[in-house]
Amino acid sequence: MPTILGQNQYGKAENRVVKITRDGDTHHIKDLNVSVALSGDMDDVHYSGSNANVLPTDTTKNTVFAFAKEHGIESAEQFGIHLARHFVSSQEPIKVARIRIEEYAWERIATSDGNSKFIGAEEVKHSFVRKGQETRTSQITYDGEKWEVISGLKDLTVMNSTHSEFWGYVKDTYTTLKEAYDRILATDVSARWRYNWTDDEQRMPNWEKSYEQTRKHMLQAFAETYSLSLQQTLYQMGSRIIDNRGEIDEIRFSLPNNHHFLVDLEPFGLKNDTPDGAVYFAADRPYGLIEATVLRDGVEPKIPVDMTNL
Repeated sequence: MPTILGQNQYGKAENRVVKITRDGDTHHIKDLNVSVALSGDMDDVHYSGSNANVLPTDTTKNTVFAFAKEHGIESAEQFGIHLARHFVSSQEPIKVARIRIEEYAWERIATSDGNSKFIGAEEVKHSFVRKGQETRTSQITYDGEKWEVISGLKDLTVMNSTHSEFWGYVKDTYTTLKEAYDRILATDVSARWRYNWTDDEQRMPNWEKSYEQTRKHMLQAFAETYSLSLQQTLYQMGSRIIDNRGEIDEIRFSLPNNHHFLVDLEPFGLKNDTPDGAVYFAADRPYGLIEATVLRDGVEPKIPVDMTNL
């Protein structure tokens, strides 16, 4: 039977670009991993091998680095917008550009007064250490008219050492789990949220402030929710963000339940109970995986269901 070409895209993946901005003696770092995917009139290159409509992936790589110098990196989202607009507007065969970005955060190293004097500087402002927390993500898609910006984070590890329970669940022949009325709740948050900014006529969000505030509301909701299930906590995290950030219409979470089980210490004559502090075994697998989308009322979901757990 004859075959036809389906959806296709191409580009240069995982371009690691580090931009240093110097403000006198004070330096600033933006450390990004940028992946470019382009799609459009690409039938010929697949059917006959003609590269007449193909912008080389090496050129997309060069564009990433050149734009970092020419435009700077105000935020991951803004940088992705510059790139997507360029590829769609400068290359007629390209109809859609999707830019995916991971951002790695750095913080300044605080030095001692003695060390600062030793090297002949009042204060060191160019030394950094990688933050061992989450990775920030963004995906910018542009078709020449409409924008879709999905930001997020992954690998944000959080824990509540109490104020978490799990009981009243279905029990059958194979159920061995004991009900818990005071347990550890821990997870590695992977989240993606979609902005309602879709065209250039709208006022663009402040991407840096939005990320900081979204993260803040996410963490506050996790800490302040007395949890009877991880699902309940997930919904509270999403609701807090939607209620407080008008620029966000949808957020999707993937939350592994990082189980902590009480260790049986009775063979050693020790009682291991929570009221006086307990000892746990942290199991990394298998783990429960809780996923859900929280939406502003009246909004249709657009974030792919598998986007958070790839």
